[in-house]
Amino acid sequence: MNTIPVIRLIWNDDDQAGWTAESDDIPGLVLESGSLDALIEKVRFAVPDLLKETQEMSSLSAYPLKFVMERVAGAYVG
Repeated sequence: MNTIPVIRLIWNDDDQAGWTAESDDIPGLVLESGSLDALIEKVRFAVPDLLKETQEMSSLSAYPLKFVMERVAGAYVG
């Protein structure tokens, strides 16, 4: 993997978990958490195992990740 993987952090008002992490660059990555900070930590610990399974993990001691947050909220007009 030559490019930095992009992890989408998506807020879902309808979901009990709140935040979901997904990535097109890391097969199998789907995690949820009620806290954005907790979700980022979950991702950081899960990614090495997921990349190891797909044999894309290099010998780096730290692997760069790009987090992109998505949150849609309505505006009240009154």
